[in-house]
Amino acid sequence: MSKKILILTGDACEVLEVYYPYFRIQEEGYEPVIASPTKKVLHTVVHDFVEGWETYTEKPGHLLPSNIGFADVNPEDYDGVIIPGGRAPEYIRSDENLPRILRHFFEADKPVGAICHAAQVFSALKDTSFFEGRTLTAYTACRLDVEQLGATYAKDPLHVDGKLVTGHAWPDLPGFMREFLKLLK
Repeated sequence: MSKKILILTGDACEVLEVYYPYFRIQEEGYEPVIASPTKKVLHTVVHDFVEGWETYTEKPGHLLPSNIGFADVNPEDYDGVIIPGGRAPEYIRSDENLPRILRHFFEADKPVGAICHAAQVFSALKDTSFFEGRTLTAYTACRLDVEQLGATYAKDPLHVDGKLVTGHAWPDLPGFMREFLKLLK
């Protein structure tokens, strides 16, 4: 039976950070399952870096159907979880079901992948013991979010700490997925 990988996201997720893992998971023979606060068609966004801008730009991306709402997720059914960035993390973190889902992956020591702004969802756990003594990375604007978890912020674009794989942004997806998939095998 195929391993199932949960992808936690919502509207305004970064298009590359959701589709790249989605297809790589399939290429490896796993089943990706897109979960969002409610089962719906999600609107993704394209973030890009423009010379002279101190932040990124945003444009509409592709539509992405989610398979399941957070309330219906049984995290025990999944072998790992990936959290894409974009703007989705800033609002999905307030969903009442997210802590239950995330807690399972950390307590069961299953692979967790978080890229770009995804580190923002970790604040939903409220229990910083999952991050004390750990090192992770995220988009540079999320450094304070990482430090408020009690973790050390790594400036490197990719970091692996046990079963937690983190990356700065979509340009880091090849290494991010390579390391995540290693943890699944």
